[in-house]
Amino acid sequence: MPISDEIKQAIQERAKYVCEYCHSPERLSANRFTFDHIIPKSLGGSDDIANLALACRRCNERRYNFVAGIDPQTQAIVSIFNPRQQKWEEHFIWLDRGVIIEGTTPIGRATCIRLDLNDTRYPDNDSIRETRRFCIKTGLHPPSDDPL
Repeated sequence: MPISDEIKQAIQERAKYVCEYCHSPERLSANRFTFDHIIPKSLGGSDDIANLALACRRCNERRYNFVAGIDPQTQAIVSIFNPRQQKWEEHFIWLDRGVIIEGTTPIGRATCIRLDLNDTRYPDNDSIRETRRFCIKTGLHPPSDDPL
C-alpha cells in the first residue's frame, strides 16, 4: 500500500524539509526527496510513520537496506543513525563552515562511511561538498538548528 499524501506531508514537516541523514535542504534539490524505511521492509520494517524518514535520493540509495556499519575508529559493527530514536547533533558536527559532516560517535562515524556523507569514496567527485558550498551561499545550509 503506498504511503498517503498526508503521511508524506507529516514526514516532510517533521524533518523541516531537510534530509534526515545529511541535512541537505529539499527545496534546493533537483529531485524530490524520498521516504526512507529506517528498518527496511526487506528486514521486516513497516510503512508506519515512526519507521519513515525524509531522505535525499543520494542518502536513500547509499543506505539501501543497511542498518549497521563499521566504526572506522574502533572497527566495531554498530547501528547506523536512526533519526526517530537519536538526535543528529549528538552524533555529528559540521566542519569547514558546513561543508563536511564529521561523525563524533561510533554511530556517527559508521553512518558517515556507510552513506558516504562527504563523497570520500571518490575523491575526484566532490559534488555533495560543492552543493553544500552553494547552499551555504544561499543561506539555507546548514539548517539553522544545526550547530557549526
